Amino acid sequence: MGKKRTPKQKPKETRQFRISPALSYGLLVAILLFIGLVRVRLLGFPLERDEGEYAYAGQLILHGIAPYQLCYTMKLPGTAASYALIEAIFGHSAVSVHLGLLLVNSATIVLVFLLGKRLFGVLGAIVASATYGLLSLEPSVLGFAGHATQFVVLPAVGGILVLLQAEESQKLAAFFWSGLLLGFALLMKQPGIFFVFFGMFWVVWSARKRRVSWRNWALQLATLFSGAMLPWLGTCLLLFVMGVFPNFWFWTFTYARQYGTERSLAEGIHDLWITGVPVLSQAPLIWCIAAVGVLAMLYDPKTRPYFAFTVSVLALSFGAMCPGLYFRNHYFVLVLPAVSLLCAAAVVAASNVLHEFHYTQTWQTLPMVVFAGCFVFSVLQQRDFFFDEDPLTLCRTVYSTNPFAEAIQISDYIKEHSVSSDRIAVIGSEPEIYFYSDRLSATGYIYMYPLMETQPFASTMQKEMISEVEKARPRFVVFVDTQLSWLRRQESDMTILEWSDRYLRNEYRLVGLADMLQEGTQYRWDGAATYAPRSPYRVYLFDRK
Repeated sequence: MGKKRTPKQKPKETRQFRISPALSYGLLVAILLFIGLVRVRLLGFPLERDEGEYAYAGQLILHGIAPYQLCYTMKLPGTAASYALIEAIFGHSAVSVHLGLLLVNSATIVLVFLLGKRLFGVLGAIVASATYGLLSLEPSVLGFAGHATQFVVLPAVGGILVLLQAEESQKLAAFFWSGLLLGFALLMKQPGIFFVFFGMFWVVWSARKRRVSWRNWALQLATLFSGAMLPWLGTCLLLFVMGVFPNFWFWTFTYARQYGTERSLAEGIHDLWITGVPVLSQAPLIWCIAAVGVLAMLYDPKTRPYFAFTVSVLALSFGAMCPGLYFRNHYFVLVLPAVSLLCAAAVVAASNVLHEFHYTQTWQTLPMVVFAGCFVFSVLQQRDFFFDEDPLTLCRTVYSTNPFAEAIQISDYIKEHSVSSDRIAVIGSEPEIYFYSDRLSATGYIYMYPLMETQPFASTMQKEMISEVEKARPRFVVFVDTQLSWLRRQESDMTILEWSDRYLRNEYRLVGLADMLQEGTQYRWDGAATYAPRSPYRVYLFDRK
């Protein structure tokens, strides 16, 4: 008789690694506390010029002055309105602005958590929220500053989350609310329109996948689009009633279009490389996990259904970075929600694969442990910024010869030596001085950059600024003698500089000077005329004779 054949044993079933909802919310609170404590330490970080613009515009709104009346800007007014709300609640200071940013960032972390949970479960929610919290704080994306991109991302993620609910319920009201939130992302800054594009794309993609009739998906698309356009149309109507619509249209459309077409593709690619490498290098392991997430979703059948959605969010988010081809550091904030979802997909897919091959729950936790290790390593890599250096030192480290810290003391002098009805002018691109000093600008030109560009409106802008300043006869004039506040080019029209030299010499006297030395800024008040500056980076303060 032959040897009896034993049946082949089935592999032992293993339970899949899961995190309880209570633990997940506890970890979310821990993430919020960690990010919040670091942000609290940085509350006193001096405002940079974009923050200064929004803070001053918000201050004007609270004073009853319409946008685009004393603050010319090519950005849509949503972020300035948000700053006005922050200032109304917390007051007029850099600390108040950064406290508002802390709340906006925390709310975005929560929304990324909910989005990650809806796509990849509780484990994905933790990974996504931790990733976004860390990356959106890093100095490489200027995460400590209240840039418009931070305000774009909040309603954008909210709109995407509601869009998923609309897709599931097929209720038109949900599509409208999704569009409305995406429309507020546009209102914060023009690149937010790419999130509207994503919403429209996903309605069509999802409808085709579900085989929804063309009448239904056309109605859904129209509903989402009408919700998205409502904030912008309402703003146009309000600005028309306030009498500033021509200025609004010129700066946000006519000039913005000119500004957005100045750079060549080669220049844009160069800028993307120069800026992108430092952004990736501050948390390289986290970005590697995100890259793995793309391939992991293709391999893992449980996360594969969300591949198209996640990659589409990434593609349209990157598109939001591209208008104008400038690729500044804070533009990368726009892609961070998508990057966070990719990290979540990588960790969840790896855990799923280990479960598929019947590894124990202990082994299934390995992807989460690896992610936690990468997270901690990235934090330690930036410990000087997160835990050690004081905000003023960090300001000089991050911003080099930009006079953001110096603007505080100059503004204090102006405030102490003037009354609230006095007007001031800043010949330079430092609108934060208007905000700190709480004095109205003598001109709506709060930036010198458009005046130095080789665009067809530059010379006219210079003449208008000169006329506005001479008509207002400001009590104080600040002249910023640093290249970063001008970005002069060889072909720039120098009329404004020639005029300012004559105007200040004839009508004003020098009362203050900030000499930005490497070892620290030297300030001279009243006796500034006899001081010989030792640095090529200086800020002069003039009082009217």
